[in-house]
Amino acid sequence: GYGGAISWSANPYVGVTLGYNGGDISWSDDLSINGSEYDLDMDNNLTYLNAEIRPWANWFYMAAGVAYIDNDYDLERRVDPERGFTVNGQDFTAGANGVRLNGQLSYKNNIAPYVGIGFSPAITNRWGVFGEIGAYYNGNPQVNLVSDGTVEARQVEFEQAVRDEEREIRNDNEYEWLPVAKLGVSFRF
Repeated sequence: GYGGAISWSANPYVGVTLGYNGGDISWSDDLSINGSEYDLDMDNNLTYLNAEIRPWANWFYMAAGVAYIDNDYDLERRVDPERGFTVNGQDFTAGANGVRLNGQLSYKNNIAPYVGIGFSPAITNRWGVFGEIGAYYNGNPQVNLVSDGTVEARQVEFEQAVRDEEREIRNDNEYEWLPVAKLGVSFRF
């Protein structure tokens, strides 16, 4: 997404950064869960405070900090009428009106620790560029999945499979870490 930050260097080895990232830009707008593909609509809202340690007092740094995360993701999956599909590893066939699975995945009001590494070389005395990769540990998300429509057979098993998939998303370790990649331009006052 988009973002901005203010940094202050206490000395050539240590700095502090306060920033914000938001928006809905992503590399991929889908989420694959047990072979089920969901369309993903993102609403990111993240405020962070990091300490940056420059062990060699140059452009390389290590970052550690904390963030307030308030991210929401809407999930949607549509299956055309009389088409086969899978939910939580089980095969079903959509009924005459098709099937929709809708849901929300959210990391609400979470305080999350952060670790990362980056570089920030200067181009001129005032202008520079930066890049950073890291991850926030924010635990498992809150998840809610709801089905709309019927399958040709085994409706009770289908509804149980939707509940099982919801529980698996909520408890899957894959969603505990929020990866971060930042690229940008810096200006020094």
